[in-house]
This record gives sequence, C-alpha cells and structure tokens, in this order.
Amino acid sequence: MDELVKKLAGLGLPGIILVVLAASSAGSNAAIVAALTAVGGPLGIIGGIGLLGLAGVLGDAISGFGVEAILKAVYSERSKNESVRVLLKEINDLPISDELKLKLKNHLSPEHTTYAETVEGPRTVEIVEE
Repeated sequence: MDELVKKLAGLGLPGIILVVLAASSAGSNAAIVAALTAVGGPLGIIGGIGLLGLAGVLGDAISGFGVEAILKAVYSERSKNESVRVLLKEINDLPISDELKLKLKNHLSPEHTTYAETVEGPRTVEIVEE
C-alpha cells in the first residue's frame, strides 16, 4: 500500500484523477479505458490522457502561485467586463472558506464588503381612519 501511495504522490493530481476514474469504473481495464475515452470527449482516449496531463500542469501552476492569488487575478480580470455585484454573489456561492470569500470581496470592492445580509429599509405605514 505504501508503495502505491508513493507512486501516486509522484504522479500528483493526474494520479488522483486516474484513481477516481478506476474506482468509479470498478477497476477493470476496459472500464478505465472507457472512462478515459468518455472524459476525452471527441478526442477519445488521447483527449482523456491529455486532460490528465493538463490537470497536472494546472495543479502545479496553482500550487506555485496559490489559490488566493489566482482567484484574485481571475476576478479582477472578470470585473473589467462583468458587474461587480454579480461577481460578489458568485463569490458568496463558491465552496471556499469564509475567510477566502472575504478576501476576494475586499479585493473586488473594499467599500461594500460586510458579513451582514442585505436589509430592507424601514417601511412607512400610513393608517387612515374612515
């Protein structure tokens, strides 16, 4: 078991993806090939293997810069073309920690960032006696 873990750790993210594909396909070789072919889309098994390589390259790039820096850069670029309000709502829906959400919100619009929910203003009620 330790030998397998060491080899998978050497493969990194593509190795983990391959293990997930193997587990989801009950471990048979034909099922693994079919899963790689399905993941590869129109490029077939070559595309599936290429996707594993791309996942490895992206995983290395993300670990080199850090998730926070990459997310900040992506949302900064998107804020040039999209509404900041829409991006802030999208950040709220991301499956990331509250701390990282707050950092991203502060990066996009420091003056609008709070943990409070939006609260409607007080309503004016006029009572009319007849």
